[in-house]
Amino acid sequence: MSNEPFQNGYEQNVSSVFQKSVIELFERHLKAGSAYAPAAASVLTEVIKSSEEETIMGLEVQLKQAADAILKTAPMTAFVSLKASTELFLRFVIRTSLEFSDFEECKRRLIERGEYFKGRTEASRDKIAQVGERFIQDGSVILTHGNSRVVAAVFERAAKTKRFRVYVTESRPDGSGYSFAERLLSAGVSVTIILDSSVGFIMDQVDSVLVGAEGVAENGGIVNRIGSLQVALVASSYNKPVFVAVESYKFSRIYPLRQRDLPCSDKYKEPWHPLLPEVTVSKGIQFENPASDFTPPSLISLLFTDLGVLTPAAVSDELIRLYQ
Repeated sequence: MSNEPFQNGYEQNVSSVFQKSVIELFERHLKAGSAYAPAAASVLTEVIKSSEEETIMGLEVQLKQAADAILKTAPMTAFVSLKASTELFLRFVIRTSLEFSDFEECKRRLIERGEYFKGRTEASRDKIAQVGERFIQDGSVILTHGNSRVVAAVFERAAKTKRFRVYVTESRPDGSGYSFAERLLSAGVSVTIILDSSVGFIMDQVDSVLVGAEGVAENGGIVNRIGSLQVALVASSYNKPVFVAVESYKFSRIYPLRQRDLPCSDKYKEPWHPLLPEVTVSKGIQFENPASDFTPPSLISLLFTDLGVLTPAAVSDELIRLYQ
């Protein structure tokens, strides 16, 4: 009698337990305040440390399983950035494995590179703030959309030495613009919340647009919160520059040609009226609320990154370097 079904069932159970432990550790890092990419890097580094695999190939398989488990828990707005950062982590860490014949020495080196990668992700926000704040002039007016932590860091750093105003969109469907505005206000920034649909009305009053990104495509375009494309289109029609503050670990080897080519095609399934509780909707009405959209590179002026200030055209070259 073959024991193959039993063996397969055992392996699936072990894999399930492993993935569950990875997800629990990842969620603990998030609850502790870590951003998605540093949290993922921490978990993957911990997998290397605790792994009982005895070969590089086995360790690689385990790391890929852990990365897949992390991606399964990713919210719609973080999928692209997490996919890019985990792929970069695996590429950066594992490519050193051919340099050592001794497995233990190789494993020690992998842990070092994992810790280094994590440190880079954690330091990237401060580097971008240093780069981006130089483009905020005293007395300027800036429009932003979404709730990007790296954009907030740019504004907070600039607010220490300059006075400027920021228009913040509500950022539907979750209304995260309100929490973003509160954060800016606490940093001493003059802030005004506007409807997402007021962007065209406000654009002639602003000097520039600054947004974050969930991911950067190979051609230099960005995947970001739904509505970013509209903001960039309006800014372009008014000849206002569109700046993007984004970490290099969000550079991804995707090349969407249309909106539906995005790797995160999930949508908010329910109607969103968080500020209009009195609104009722008939059952026969359908909803389509995409979480993200793609802004092509032609609408983006510059990207503020931890690698420096880049044009959209320079992203493909940086991706080649990152994956070498």
